[in-house]
Amino acid sequence: MTDKHPGQFSADAGEPVRLNARVSGVVQAVGFRYWTVRKAEDLGLTGTVRNNDDGSVGIVAEGPQPLVLELRRWLRSSEAPGRVEDVQESVSAATGAFTSFRVVY
Repeated sequence: MTDKHPGQFSADAGEPVRLNARVSGVVQAVGFRYWTVRKAEDLGLTGTVRNNDDGSVGIVAEGPQPLVLELRRWLRSSEAPGRVEDVQESVSAATGAFTSFRVVY
């Protein structure tokens, strides 16, 4: 049995959620977007990844909460390319706006 706090999603539910993340560090020109797309596709997530003008990478990912949380874990891990120094993020209910996961320019 999982406690569910207002505004939070239970950890074991497959509820669709949206992760908005801004990843900073050495994350451009190191294949970060390519590997993020590959990881998201492996997890069956939809969304987008883009380079931001400030040198960070922006990610929007939607899918079942456990899979979105796995992408979030990967972003913070040594498995991600480059050198991630910070991940600013928010999680909300999914909107269903995407049909695939792709790089946007």
